[in-house]
Amino acid sequence: MSTLIINIKELLQVRDIKVTKVSGEAMKTLPSIKNAFVLIIDDTIVDFGKMEDSIGIKADKVIDAKNKIVLPTWCDSHSHIVYAGNREQEFVDRINGLSYEDIAKRGGGILNSAETLKNTTEDELYNQSIDRVNKIMKLGTGALEIKSGYGLSTEAEIKMLRVIKRIKQNAPIKIKATFLGAHAVPKIYKENKQDYINLIINDMLPKIAKQNLADYVDVFCEKGYFSLDDTTQILNAAKQYHLRAKIHVNQFNAFGGVALAVKHNALSVDHLEELNNEDIKALKNSETMPVALPSCSYFLSIPYTPGRKIIDAGLPLALATDYNPGSTPSGNMNFVVSTACIKMKLTPEEAINAATINGAYAMGIANNYGSITKGKKANLIITKPVPSYNYLPYSFGENNIDQVIINGSLI
Repeated sequence: MSTLIINIKELLQVRDIKVTKVSGEAMKTLPSIKNAFVLIIDDTIVDFGKMEDSIGIKADKVIDAKNKIVLPTWCDSHSHIVYAGNREQEFVDRINGLSYEDIAKRGGGILNSAETLKNTTEDELYNQSIDRVNKIMKLGTGALEIKSGYGLSTEAEIKMLRVIKRIKQNAPIKIKATFLGAHAVPKIYKENKQDYINLIINDMLPKIAKQNLADYVDVFCEKGYFSLDDTTQILNAAKQYHLRAKIHVNQFNAFGGVALAVKHNALSVDHLEELNNEDIKALKNSETMPVALPSCSYFLSIPYTPGRKIIDAGLPLALATDYNPGSTPSGNMNFVVSTACIKMKLTPEEAINAATINGAYAMGIANNYGSITKGKKANLIITKPVPSYNYLPYSFGENNIDQVIINGSLI
């Protein structure tokens, strides 16, 4: 099956295959072609260029994108989209003055979600989760990382990861699975966290590896959750199973977690709402992608990741949703891109780079996703008629997406 998209007002994120991420000053440039075409065969981009170069190209299906912009689908490199129920009551509690930490201390937060998930069947958990995945696909997400972490027992963590595997098999978008057993300390281990860490290392990791359920490993490296030493133990154990790290760090405190993640060659460090000069220094000359989650800052009314500082230091930056029931009940990457511009002072070019090519890098999939490149997967957003790509983040309350193509097929 071949598809030809013609008369594209502007084709964004046109890259050479060698470009897998962009950093610093380069993030201000978004390569594009005006009055363009794209040719797709089966699930792959095989050609693109100016309309004048499309003469003679035949295709089974032709899409006229006059006055519309075409860009790669969003690559959401940080989500907790597999969960049961919701935490709307905690939303009200925060309005009434309780902090995220206050709610967690009284058994809410992650522990609340873990209790709900434990009492939800695997089929029901899958049904709830695949429904959310289908919704974000229509909002332009074409690649998604999904974490476990609401199980907090061997059985429940494996249940979550089996659901993620099922989503991988049934959803057309690219899915990466991350094991986040170290998301919180269960109540029964409250007085002996080391016993829970031992359970992760000696029971969860071997079983997950044996069943090939995870691509990455994550730890909530934060005061009140898992310390630098705790994180080191888990990451060292995960290396035996070839699970590369993607770390939650610096959401509320900066205490050396970024440097530790870089030392362990983490693929990404995510959150970074609190960031100091030592963290910036640690990230320089590393292969670790900083990831900002502005929807989380919006929802919790906490500081935004200093994205301007990160980029101005010559570093790359990715954007992701953090879709989860407690701190970001939204998987809308369009809102993430807008919020990064409005609250973090990223330019539209920087935000789109962060949500596409750099998001793909933060998932380890930049060789096949995240840009308009010959040989990459044909995952594309076709906008409604818009004045320019600046309008996409500017018009933050409007759905500007007309069509989404995943693996060469309209969804």
